Amino acid sequence: MSTGDLQGKVALVTGSSRGLGRHYALQLAQAGADVIIHDVSESAAAEFGEAASGPAVAGEIESFGRKSAFFAGDLSDAKQAEKLVNDALDKFGRLDILVNNAGGDIGANTPRPNPNDAIDISSEDIRAVVDRNLITTMYTCKYAGAHMRERGTGKIVNVGSVAGHVPVQTGIIYAAAKMAVSHYTRCLADELRPYNVNVNCIAPAATYTGRFSATRTVGSEDHLSRLQQTAQPKDMADIVMFLVGSQSDYLSGETIVCWTSR
Repeated sequence: MSTGDLQGKVALVTGSSRGLGRHYALQLAQAGADVIIHDVSESAAAEFGEAASGPAVAGEIESFGRKSAFFAGDLSDAKQAEKLVNDALDKFGRLDILVNNAGGDIGANTPRPNPNDAIDISSEDIRAVVDRNLITTMYTCKYAGAHMRERGTGKIVNVGSVAGHVPVQTGIIYAAAKMAVSHYTRCLADELRPYNVNVNCIAPAATYTGRFSATRTVGSEDHLSRLQQTAQPKDMADIVMFLVGSQSDYLSGETIVCWTSR
């Protein structure tokens, strides 16, 4: 997508002060959109050294000549999700694009659940993972989707995971929640189809982000084909750009699964 293709659009990207969300936000801005940055707190961006703060990422967006703002909130709380959407509408007047990126295989009190299976995982971690990945998506879609329905236009991209489309032995709750995001996307797309609102999903492959690099070790992949290697953030961002751009105007209810089978 070339610079200016999203000129005049307003986008909200949840969980966008770090990780893939930040890359989605920056690429949206480079294509001409004004972008609202969100995370659970101002300081979340610095957890893995990807940015100084949430407001600093908003500053990066503004360096492209676009408008931006940072809003914090825990989107597993319906009231905070509603406030995020209302704050965005109050400041920018409308939402054309919503990218539901907030999530992750994160425990209630630890970087990842431990144990991270289906049986021995703590009940607190089950709730934390489902809330963080599925409930946040549902709440944000509820409030932003109502606005788009009223306007008769809009594009929603929900972020699942390839883990939701293959059997896994680690991160089972995460995988199940992400599979639920995919089916929720299909159903929401059908509900909003009469209102000209596109709803699609990307299921990213393992991708190099600050969190990924800090929690996993990947050996040399020089012997692997391009389609077998761990993805770079731009690989996933390019797919999101397709889903929010005019090329996907007649596409709704689909999940693009990014396989990296070896």
